[in-house]
Amino acid sequence: MIITKVEVDGKYVAVVSGSENEILIENVQSALDLMATVRYETDCDRIVLHKSILSESFFDLKTRLAGDILQKFINYYVKVAIVGDFTAYTSKSLKDFIYECNNGKDIFFLPTEQQAIEKLGSLK
Repeated sequence: MIITKVEVDGKYVAVVSGSENEILIENVQSALDLMATVRYETDCDRIVLHKSILSESFFDLKTRLAGDILQKFINYYVKVAIVGDFTAYTSKSLKDFIYECNNGKDIFFLPTEQQAIEKLGSLK
């Protein structure tokens, strides 16, 4: 796991990526462990996650994994942006889920790391 701390407008954002093919979030417990590690090491409550560190089952809404994991982030007052290309997913439910998240104030799905950092940095 690679964690980088970035300052934007006086706020800090942690950017989490992994080495090639490294899946860091496979279930709710691994998401909680990652969140705890990031908060301990960076003291950030705004986290950018690269799509590549998430299990593919996260993007299959039937597994309920995305909802369960993202609810944990909300419960712990952590704002999250997931970065990557989501156009390959054809599920209407997933597209609607991403749309709703992007219109909220806690969870975002964005195409670039820079957009994610700027979005999280602009939140109150």
